[in-house]
Amino acid sequence: MNIPLVDLKSQYLSIQGEIDEAIYSVIRDSAFIGGPYLDRFEKDFAAYSGATYAVGVSNGTDALRLALLACGVKGGDEVITVPNTFIATAEAITSIGATVRFVDVQSDTFNLSPDLLESAITDRTRAIVPVHLYGTPADMDPILEIAMKRNLKIVGDAAQAHGAFYKGRKIGTLGDAVCFSFYPGKNLGAYGDAGAVVTNDVAIAERVALLRDHGRKMKYEHAVAAFNCRMDGLQAAILSVKLRHIEKWTERRIHIAALYTKLLAGVSAMRTPRILGNVRSVYHLYVIATARRNQLQRHLKEEGIATGVHYPIPLHRQPAYASLGLQDGTFPCAEDQAQCVLSLPMYPELTDNDVQ
Repeated sequence: MNIPLVDLKSQYLSIQGEIDEAIYSVIRDSAFIGGPYLDRFEKDFAAYSGATYAVGVSNGTDALRLALLACGVKGGDEVITVPNTFIATAEAITSIGATVRFVDVQSDTFNLSPDLLESAITDRTRAIVPVHLYGTPADMDPILEIAMKRNLKIVGDAAQAHGAFYKGRKIGTLGDAVCFSFYPGKNLGAYGDAGAVVTNDVAIAERVALLRDHGRKMKYEHAVAAFNCRMDGLQAAILSVKLRHIEKWTERRIHIAALYTKLLAGVSAMRTPRILGNVRSVYHLYVIATARRNQLQRHLKEEGIATGVHYPIPLHRQPAYASLGLQDGTFPCAEDQAQCVLSLPMYPELTDNDVQ
C-alpha cells in the first residue's frame, strides 16, 4: 500500500490538457507579470469568494502582511491571533513592526476562542486575525461583534479555507479583508507561490494593489516606497483553470471527511475537531487527535500510509518568538493539540477504498 498525504500529480493528470494550454497561452502572449490572466483570475476569485475585489499577490504571507498594512496597522500596534497556526500568520504581524498577541483556541473546534478574546484586547490592539484552521471557519459572529464594539479591524486568515461558509456567508466576506494562500498543496493551489486579498472595501483593495507593486500608480511614478509582491501571469492562468474545478473537488473532500468520520465512529481513543452548526468546512486537512499520536503515526507509516502533524510546536514556544517570554502552560488548548493532532491523507483523488 502507498497512500500519500497529498497527491498533486494525480490532480495535474486529471486536468492536464487545460493546464498545459493555460501555460502555453501565457508564454505565447508573453503575459508574465500582471496583465489579462491576472485580471481575469482576480475577477473570478472575487466572485467565488463573495467579495467585490480580489488582489493577487505573491503568496499567502504577503497577503496577510499587505492586508494588515492596508487596514492601517503599523509598528507598535498589537494584533491578536492564535498560537496553533503556521508561523506565516504571526510573521505577517511582526514583519511590519507590530506585536503579536496570542489568544488560546477552543478545545473542540481548534479555532480562536471568542470567550477569551475580549480580555486580550488592550489600548494598543488594532486588529484580529482569526485563522480558519484546517478549512473550518472560526466562530465569527462573536468575533465580529467584539471587533465592531472595540473598533478593531478583522483580517481573516483563510489560507486553508477556500470556499468555506459560515452560517450561509462565504468566508471571503467575514472581515475587513480576508487572505488566501495558493501554495501548491492548498485546496486551490498554484504551481509555485501565490496568494490573494479579498475585500469589499475599495480603499483596502487599492492600497494592497499599490503596496504589492512598488507603490506604483503608473510606470516610474511611485506614490510610496513599498514592496514587490506581485502574482505572475503563469500562476494566475493555472489558478483560473483550477477555479473551474474547485467546487467538484470540495464536494469530494466533504465526502471523504464524512466517510472517515463514519468509519472512525466509536473509536474512543481519538476525536476530531467539532464542526459548528450551519458551517461548511472544506477539509483542507482531516485531523484526528489522540494521546497515542506518535505510535499511530509510526504504525501508519509501516503500512505505507503518509500522515502529517499540523502543527507540532505552538508559535509561542517557537525559538523565533522566545522574546515574548511565554512559557509552557500559557495556552493549554493549543499546547494539548500540538501533542495529539494527526492529519490523515486528504485530497480529492483519494478513493473510497483508500479511505477504507
